[in-house]
Amino acid sequence: MNEEDRRALAASVRDACIEAALAGYEDAAISGLCGEGALEVAISAMRRVDLDAALQTAQVGAANPDEVSGPA
Repeated sequence: MNEEDRRALAASVRDACIEAALAGYEDAAISGLCGEGALEVAISAMRRVDLDAALQTAQVGAANPDEVSGPA
């Protein structure tokens, strides 16, 4: 695995964790949990991130860099 592939993999995992945390926090806050409870739900969501899907996204991004958008 070259450096570019490693960076794409890391970015895919990071993006999946951020997406999961934001969704978990939002769902918890809407349900009425306090900030601390919502944070715990967000962390739990990150623990449940589908790593196979993140790897698939990284592979698609490496094969087709124009199809995957994200921060530079």
